[in-house]
Amino acid sequence: MEIPGDLRYSATHEWVSSISEGIVTVGITDFAQDQLGDVVFVELPKVGASVTQGDAVAVVESVKTASDIYAPVGGKIVEVNGDLENSPEKINLGPYTGGWIFKLRVDNPNALKGLLDAATYQATTEES
Repeated sequence: MEIPGDLRYSATHEWVSSISEGIVTVGITDFAQDQLGDVVFVELPKVGASVTQGDAVAVVESVKTASDIYAPVGGKIVEVNGDLENSPEKINLGPYTGGWIFKLRVDNPNALKGLLDAATYQATTEES
């Protein structure tokens, strides 16, 4: 299981990568995509939507189940990964690269400090 050290993580298995100027990229972790199995559909959030930390903002459906994707921090959706509409399997193939789900302009950059580092996130996956 891959858990990049340069990302931050939520307890609900989303990862966050800071880009610049308060914008972050969000996706689901390698652990999450493995638990879901083959992803067959992604319902993306709406660009321009304002979200609060913990809001369900997207849905990933697999051959096993459907799972909500939560906003790891509050902000405004500025971009979605439209490639997932025709190729949802990109989440399985590269959850940290081509499988990102949305980009968010963060309301409060300090909120990122409340997310888990890689070691802490890994410990939570071992408890599951």
